[in-house]
Amino acid sequence: MMKCVRIGLFVGATLASASAWAQEPSLAAARELYVSAEYGTALEMLTALASGKPSRADRQAIDLHRVLCLMALDDATEAIELVETILTRDPLYRPDVADLPPRVRSVFTDARKRLLPGIVQQRYVVARAAFEQKEFAAAAEGFQLVLSGLSDPDIGAVSGQPPLSDLKVLATGFHELASKALPTLQLVEETPTPPPPPRPAGPVAPVVYSAEDINVAPPQAIRQVVPPFPGRVTSTAVLTIDILINEMGGVDVVSIVTPFNPQYDRMALNAARTWLYRPAMLTGAPVKYRKRLQLTIVPDGPSR
Repeated sequence: MMKCVRIGLFVGATLASASAWAQEPSLAAARELYVSAEYGTALEMLTALASGKPSRADRQAIDLHRVLCLMALDDATEAIELVETILTRDPLYRPDVADLPPRVRSVFTDARKRLLPGIVQQRYVVARAAFEQKEFAAAAEGFQLVLSGLSDPDIGAVSGQPPLSDLKVLATGFHELASKALPTLQLVEETPTPPPPPRPAGPVAPVVYSAEDINVAPPQAIRQVVPPFPGRVTSTAVLTIDILINEMGGVDVVSIVTPFNPQYDRMALNAARTWLYRPAMLTGAPVKYRKRLQLTIVPDGPSR
């Protein structure tokens, strides 16, 4: 009887693995394999997904699950190397530790303590070079990254001491100078409209939600950097865009509603595709959400 039970368990695990691979390779299928303790198979699928061209948000999720699989397979060395790659690519990335095993939390915390001081110093050098070249938009963004990195709690013990404390003073001053050299940008998000009439009861829910859906918690911006206008602004101008935010918090589609300037319109579209949000939520589940934003460019920045 015991032999039959063991055979049944083995067959069940094999069928679960085969079922996941029968699907189109995806992050959801890899998660299913991971939950089924098929760590090697999940890692193989995730590695294949990473070799493509995933969005920034998808790449973060894929690499995080690769770390989980590597740690489950007791390959701590490769897991640490991958975490270092993740943080070098995006120093401010911080996974939701509530969903991580303690060993994986420790790997991220230790890597941040080890890498962030050097990363912020390197980013300061790059931002300072952009400032000297009068590339004030890139400089302001770079100095902001430095300041955000120095505020990270994982390096709080060293950020208040030289040389990082001195770096914070310098980055603060240069960030202010770079920001003042740009035209003033005012980002106005869509305000909810009055509640619509009740929708007919039925099993089919809308695929994409918006501000009209008052029962949906709207997405919250994590990274929403607006590019500066690369020229002189003589009068106030408005650019309105629509973005479609997916269930992972990435931006799938961007479209112009009210154009402003062909060159700047393209810059705004390209920037919006890199934005990252906490996704909209409906009864505890992430959903797609269409968001409208209005960018007002005010000509009160000092000329250079």
